[in-house]
Amino acid sequence: MSKPHGNIKKRQSWASSLRSNFLTGLIIIAPITMTAWLMWSVVGWIDSRVWSIVPDTYQPHRYVQTLYNIQLNDQIDIRGVGLVVFLVFTIFVGWLGKGFVGRSLLRYGESLVERMPVVRTVYGSVKQIAETVFNQKNSSFDKACLIEYPRKGIWAIGFIATSARGEIEKYSPKDDHLVSVFVPTTPNPTSGFMLFLPSKDINELAMSVEEAAKLVISAGLVYPDEKE
Repeated sequence: MSKPHGNIKKRQSWASSLRSNFLTGLIIIAPITMTAWLMWSVVGWIDSRVWSIVPDTYQPHRYVQTLYNIQLNDQIDIRGVGLVVFLVFTIFVGWLGKGFVGRSLLRYGESLVERMPVVRTVYGSVKQIAETVFNQKNSSFDKACLIEYPRKGIWAIGFIATSARGEIEKYSPKDDHLVSVFVPTTPNPTSGFMLFLPSKDINELAMSVEEAAKLVISAGLVYPDEKE
């Protein structure tokens, strides 16, 4: 009787491993891809401005056509193959990035990037965004809550993010444990205010973050079912 349950657990573990490798691969690939794309775009933009004033006879593609006289007139486009290749490649990169060799190569590559004035800024920014978006260890919002905002007697729905860290925690009152809370706006919950509140002033709700978001988007018209 325990075999089906064991098979389900194995499938879940296998699926979780694939998901973990895929997200790790995205964290590694996204900064590299975005940095390369931005650099390539800048170089292409400069090239387009420079070569536009050069006579057609001296254009680089003329020399390429002379050296490699090969033209592909018919191209086969099979939709979905590129997506499959991307998924497999991303999972492979994530699996490789978790190993010792992969981590060593990644650290070596990042050390080289750190020496490039413009590239290191772009790469660092994109990497930070990718880690924030795709990192599965830190959930976006833990719970929905109710706080008094913008003044006493007026209540607003918020989403609990994380406990205060770093300088925020250092300079906060010692008696209060500050928690960061995102207060969304209606009807667009992607905009709002980020507040640091003492944990004692936060009333956690039983409704999920998704249900609270529906309540905000609907301007208070769609209420979730009460939790028993």
